[in-house]
Amino acid sequence: MSGMDPISIAAPVFVTDPADPPGFRASMFRLGTLVGAERTGMSVYELPPGEQVCPYHYEHGEEEWLLVLDGTVDLRTPEGTRPLIAQDVAFFPRGPKGAHSVANSSDATARILMFSNVDAIGVTTYPDSDKVGVWSDAPEGGGMFRRSSSVEYYDGEGTPLVE
Repeated sequence: MSGMDPISIAAPVFVTDPADPPGFRASMFRLGTLVGAERTGMSVYELPPGEQVCPYHYEHGEEEWLLVLDGTVDLRTPEGTRPLIAQDVAFFPRGPKGAHSVANSSDATARILMFSNVDAIGVTTYPDSDKVGVWSDAPEGGGMFRRSSSVEYYDGEGTPLVE
């Protein structure tokens, strides 16, 4: 599909990751990759009752937007938790002020659309679990790390070569 071909989100084909644990079983329709976008991403999530899109987090390099398409969701931010309904929009800046999570405590399935810029290297902090995720499109990829496992800058570097 070329980037100029329109896509309808009226009847998305959702994918659910079977590895997602209970409480985080949102289904996703990734539009950005479908149209070949490289610098921006857009996904529609279907969020059943009792589920959350992902853990409370913030991005270091990406801004994110949320649009509630259908239903009611609970948006948690540093200011607290509040309900959002269809047509509500929220913006999450980079850094701790943009921390957020989206959950569904209602008795009906909700749908949301998330939009963001996409960086080749991403860093995400998860304040509740004191983790940092590092994502890269490089072959060695990235990983999830506990902040408490931090080491000094020169740890393990050995003796410098000096002539």
